[in-house]
Amino acid sequence: MARLPAGIRFIVSFSRDQWYRAFIFILTFLLYASFHLSRKPISIVKGELHKQCTSGDEAEPRLSSQSNSEAQGSPRQLLDNETDCGWAPFDKNNYQQLLGALDYSFLCAYAIGMYLSGIIGERLPIRYYLTFGMLASGAFTALFGLGYFYNIHSLGFYVVTQIINGLVQTTGWPSVVTCLGNWFGKGRRGLIMGVWNSHTSVGNILGSLIAGYWVSTCWGLSFIVPGAIVAAMGIVCFLFLIEHPKDIRCSTTLSTLSKGYENGTNRFRIQKQILHSEKNRPLDPEMQCLLLSDGKNALHPSHVVVLPPGDGGSSTAAISFTGALRIPGVIEFSLCLLFAKLVSYTFLFWLPLYITSVDHLDAQKAGELSTLFDVGGIFGGILAGVISDRLEKRASTCGLMLLLAAPTLYVFSSVSKMGLEATVAMLLLSGALVSGPYALITTAVSADLGTHKSLKGNSHALSTVTAIIDGTGSVGAALGPLLAGLISPSGWTNVFYMLMVADACALLFLIRLIHKELSCPGPVTGNQAPLKEH
Repeated sequence: MARLPAGIRFIVSFSRDQWYRAFIFILTFLLYASFHLSRKPISIVKGELHKQCTSGDEAEPRLSSQSNSEAQGSPRQLLDNETDCGWAPFDKNNYQQLLGALDYSFLCAYAIGMYLSGIIGERLPIRYYLTFGMLASGAFTALFGLGYFYNIHSLGFYVVTQIINGLVQTTGWPSVVTCLGNWFGKGRRGLIMGVWNSHTSVGNILGSLIAGYWVSTCWGLSFIVPGAIVAAMGIVCFLFLIEHPKDIRCSTTLSTLSKGYENGTNRFRIQKQILHSEKNRPLDPEMQCLLLSDGKNALHPSHVVVLPPGDGGSSTAAISFTGALRIPGVIEFSLCLLFAKLVSYTFLFWLPLYITSVDHLDAQKAGELSTLFDVGGIFGGILAGVISDRLEKRASTCGLMLLLAAPTLYVFSSVSKMGLEATVAMLLLSGALVSGPYALITTAVSADLGTHKSLKGNSHALSTVTAIIDGTGSVGAALGPLLAGLISPSGWTNVFYMLMVADACALLFLIRLIHKELSCPGPVTGNQAPLKEH
């Protein structure tokens, strides 16, 4: 019998379960990357919506790249209400406040909607919920771009479009994190989710390149094409997403099961009360560390979150909003993410315009250069995951990177003015240090807390916990670009001072958790296994 080809031997070396997990990993990666792909165009197009005014004889060659000029042959005619300063109403002197209003309307709606999205997502099928969100997001992203073709110059039109888009995009994050949490257990969660979370940077990079391709010639396509991609991925989600391993009889990777099952299914049985014998039983070392109140005395076991039974005991009950807040670490990490995301989203929405101002590049080249921040974010997210897995200390890993990020931001504000090479180096370094803690908290930490030991074996809280953490972070994401729009007229240096203060505040909220981690033998953010068990 002939020996099987090497490629076939490689394929059959993996089990059916492993292939399905790889498929879900790649699918959810692409789904959420498309969400971020649709968020990036607004930052690229800002440089086109408002330009430096030119004189009449200088205004004719409006194309940003020489190749595009040759391809077009003749410059684009100015549309009605469009001036040499850009696209009305963003051609006025208060353009920074108006552009900041676009960011704020999207992010504020996203932050508010996120708190509701997790609660709704716990009670609806993930596949249907995510599909609806992607189709709606694609439609409203494209609608913003249609303002170019229909010559719309109403600020209200663009603001309302951003608000609705922000609301529907909240369906994405709780859904994909819950789905991934269902398929991947606790082993090497930081590394797996660190790699997976690079979808944020990949989406930003692709969004920058796609939007940058049309920004100087037809900026409406900078929104319509990403919108079409998101909608197409929504159809892919509907056709292929598998919410849970049990749906196709794959083995679950959850290692901590309750003492009984519900009528032969893999769902956990909700404990109606803590048995008297369990109340008197001493807590395990990890649980005792998690419930420390003052570093010495443990809280009473009644602080453990016990969920109410489902209707008739036949289904797993979703955790309440207040119940999720009682999980140790949720509030601290949520507030930390508020300031970490403030820094990250200020870069996301204002970095291309900053590069245009400092390095005097056109909108397309500035958008392409800004992708280096996201490239650094990919390495930062993976590095944070690897370190936190090795040390089993999520908060300490975040704290270290935040501590290094503050002086890096100060150096960035000074060095980036020295030339293009310095800007490139600082973009990579800043992206790694700023995005690392943000990526770790929104993925591995959220998954740890959503399957926390204090839930007594119930993992159905993952969507709600994820939504609370990311929703609180989105408040900072809304404030950051708004503050940047208000502060930037006084100088970009003041914007970087604001970012450094935010970075210090993020570190401040982690001090208590870092103290617990350093004084306890195990991790404080969940029930992950020691590395020796992997």
